[in-house]
Amino acid sequence: GPHQSQGAGFEPRAAYPPNTRRRTRANSSSGRAGPHQSQGAGFEPRAAYPPPHSPCPTSPTVLDVVVVPIRRFDPDLPMPAYAKPGDAGCDLLAAESVSLAAGGGRAMIRTGIAVAIPPGYAGFVQPRSGLAWRHGITCVNSPGLIDSGYRDELRVLLLNTDPNESYEIQRGDRIAQLVIQRIEQAEWDEVDSLDDTERGLGGFGHSGR
Repeated sequence: GPHQSQGAGFEPRAAYPPNTRRRTRANSSSGRAGPHQSQGAGFEPRAAYPPPHSPCPTSPTVLDVVVVPIRRFDPDLPMPAYAKPGDAGCDLLAAESVSLAAGGGRAMIRTGIAVAIPPGYAGFVQPRSGLAWRHGITCVNSPGLIDSGYRDELRVLLLNTDPNESYEIQRGDRIAQLVIQRIEQAEWDEVDSLDDTERGLGGFGHSGR
């Protein structure tokens, strides 16, 4: 296997099939060597990869990158960026200042960008946990779906759930996260009946509290 000792001079083969998309190595800020770096004599490496049946065979320090064309309507705002190496979501910024009233105030906020997500991928706009925890600010339609064919400016629909305090969004604030994910379309196969499962017809609340 990819983590078994093979003796001196062994040159390991790639344990997983190559990926044709661009790949980048995330820099570690801890100063510790990654799973593929030399650690010196006597080092006992931990497993750098999940078991062969896992759907995530890539190393945690190597990320697949999909190139997404972007158009900026407000060039004074920074590009969307990932806060840490390996993060799934990049920050979306507010291109305008908006006040969200207490007790359910909501607004559709411009981000100053439009993107051309490649076919086979989709964008998902999600709330920022810090805003949700500290101020009760969340996205109304979470996650907000961005289809690959959408070309208009991205906007984020925010909601203030705090019953007492209004919240001021300032231009340049980080207001949401954008996650780009690979997707698949379904081809429907009409049948007379569906297979039986343990859950069956159990719906909302079926599994308990």
